[in-house]
Amino acid sequence: MDKVHNAEILSVGTEILLGHTVNTDASDISQMLSEIGINVKYHTVVGDNPARLLDCIEIAKSRADIIISTGGLGPTCDDLTKQTLAKSFGLELEMNEYERSCLYDYLTNRGYSKEMTENNLQQAMLPVGCTVFHNDWGTAPGCAFEKDGVIVLMLPGPPKECNAMFKACAVPYLRSLSDEQIVSHAIHVFGMSESALDQLFRDEMNAMTNPTMAPYAKESDCLLQITAKAGSAEEAEEMMKPVIEHCCEVLGDVVFGIDVESVEERVMQLLSEKKMTFSAAESCTGGELAKRFTDMPGASEFFLGGVTTYTNGAKAKLLGIDPGLIEAKGAVSREVATQMAERVRALLGTDMGVGVTGLAGPDGDGVHEVGTVFVSLATKDGTFVRELHVGDRRTRSYIRRVSGNFVFDMMRRYMMGLKIEQ
Repeated sequence: MDKVHNAEILSVGTEILLGHTVNTDASDISQMLSEIGINVKYHTVVGDNPARLLDCIEIAKSRADIIISTGGLGPTCDDLTKQTLAKSFGLELEMNEYERSCLYDYLTNRGYSKEMTENNLQQAMLPVGCTVFHNDWGTAPGCAFEKDGVIVLMLPGPPKECNAMFKACAVPYLRSLSDEQIVSHAIHVFGMSESALDQLFRDEMNAMTNPTMAPYAKESDCLLQITAKAGSAEEAEEMMKPVIEHCCEVLGDVVFGIDVESVEERVMQLLSEKKMTFSAAESCTGGELAKRFTDMPGASEFFLGGVTTYTNGAKAKLLGIDPGLIEAKGAVSREVATQMAERVRALLGTDMGVGVTGLAGPDGDGVHEVGTVFVSLATKDGTFVRELHVGDRRTRSYIRRVSGNFVFDMMRRYMMGLKIEQ
C-alpha cells in the first residue's frame, strides 16, 4: 500500500437516510484514515435496499481503491451488506465456525435460547478467504478482502462497535499492506480559527510534501495535523519533530496539547502534575463542566464537586450570594460570576473554583444579548473573570460547549503560569 490510496465510505442504513441516526461512523473513520495517510474521497449513504446498494458498490469500485462499508451485518432481513458486496465481487459466503461458536457463547451467556436461529447464524457467514475482524463489542464480525485491485472492509454499524473495531482491527490491517509507516500528530489549539491557522502556515503547507500539515476545525477549537511517511515509525517521528517544534513555537500559548482529545484532558494532566483540585458553580452550562470532566476516568481525584445554581434563588440558597447583589447587577454579571467561583471554592475547599453564568437562549434578559457569558476562576492568587460573546445565532448546546472550553482554558493558563485575558 505504498501508493496514495483513495477511500470511499459506504454507510448502509435506511435509519441514516431518514435522519433517525446520526452518521458518526463516517466522520470517525475519516479522521482515523487521515491519520494513516489514506485520503477519503467520498461518503455515500444508501438505504437497506440490495439493488440500490449494488449500484453504489459499482460506483465506488470505479472511483476508489479502498471501500469501507458500515452497517448491514446484523441478523435481520434488511442486513444485506455482506451478501451484496460478495455478489459484486464474485465471492461466495461460508460459515466461519469460530465466529459461529463465539456467537453461540455470546447469546447463551446472556440467557437467550440455546438453539441458534437461522437469522443469527447469518452473522457468522463471511466471504471465502477474507480476513476476519472479531467483534469483542457486539455480535456481528467484520472482515476484509482484496480483489480486482480494490481493498474492501466491512464493519458493523453501531458506533461503539464500529469505532472500536476500526481502531483494533482495520487500522493494523491497512498498515500491514504497506512497507512504509505513516505517523501523525495533532497540535490542538484554542483561541485561533481554522482560517487563521491556514493563513499562518500557508507557505509551509504549500511547500511541504512529506511531512504534510493541515488545519481542521472542531466544534469550538482547532487542530493542526502533521503527518509523515517513512520506512519506519522512528524515522517518521524524526521527520516530524522539527516541524512540530516550529509550529508550537509560532503558535505559542494557544497550543493546549498534542494528541489530546480535549482541553479538559489537558487540564486533568496539569491537575495531576500540580496536585491541585477544583470545584464548579454552574448556571447557564447546567452541569456541562462537571459532566465533561467526570467523563474521564480518575476525575474524582481532582474534581471535588459542583453545584448547578440555575435560578437566582439557588445562587442565594446554595452559594450564599447576596440577593441584593443579584438584583443590582443581574445574575448575568461579572460580580455574580466572581462570587460563584469564590463561594464554591470556599464551600468545597479546593485549590480552584470556577463559575459560569450567562444567557444560552433563546431569550435575552433585556440587558445582554443571547450568548453573553461570564466565566470566572477563583484561586489563592485572586479571581479572574472574562466576558464572552459567543453569538446570538448559536445553539444552546454550542454556547454551553464554548463556555466550558473557556473555563478549562483559564484553568490551563493559570496552572501553566500564562496570562489570562479579562
